[in-house]
Parts: sequence; C-alpha cells; structure tokens
Amino acid sequence: MEAKAIAKYVKMSPIKLIPVTNLVRGKDLAEALTILKFTPGKGAEIVEKVVQSAAANAENNHDLDPDNLYVAEVYAHQGPTLKRWRAGSQGRASIILKRNSHVGVVLKEKE
Repeated sequence: MEAKAIAKYVKMSPIKLIPVTNLVRGKDLAEALTILKFTPGKGAEIVEKVVQSAAANAENNHDLDPDNLYVAEVYAHQGPTLKRWRAGSQGRASIILKRNSHVGVVLKEKE
C-alpha cells in the first residue's frame, strides 16, 4: 500500500530542490522529517510540507501506521517556466526565466 502527495507549481527551480530530495529518499518517515526540519533553506520547508501531507494521506485515507512508513519515492520535476524580459545593453532585451517545480512524495509501508 502506498500514499502520495504532490505540490504543483512551486516557485522554486528544481535545481535547488533536487539536493534536498536526495537527502530523504529511502529514509524512514520520522528520520526524513527530522532531516528536513534541520536542513537550512526554503527547499527543505517545501519538501517537508509535502512529506507531512503524504503522511497525513497515509494515516487518514489508507489507514496505514505512520511508524512503518518510509519514503519510497521523492522527486522534483520541472514545471512551466515564466519568461520575462529586462532591458539589456545596446538596446537589446535580456530574458529572465522564472522556473517552477512539481514536488512529489510516495510513502510505502515496510514489509
């Protein structure tokens, strides 16, 4: 049995989120939440929120025991990119890419 949670259109580049997701992949739920709580940066807060949501889904919707859960999958994929322009040198325009992410977590029960 598994429980999922996805945060879409997060206003952060996946390049900043991927190192945080690598910290918790394969860890127990309690250990993953502890790691995320003490990891600095906004990326850890976002991933922590999604992990807590997946844990709540597991407990409330699927009747799974939170003590037996582990982080089976966690990912940060590229979402849509907002393209903005800024005045550049010699009358040109410089592009600014505002990247978004989709963060997902899958929790499974230990066997």
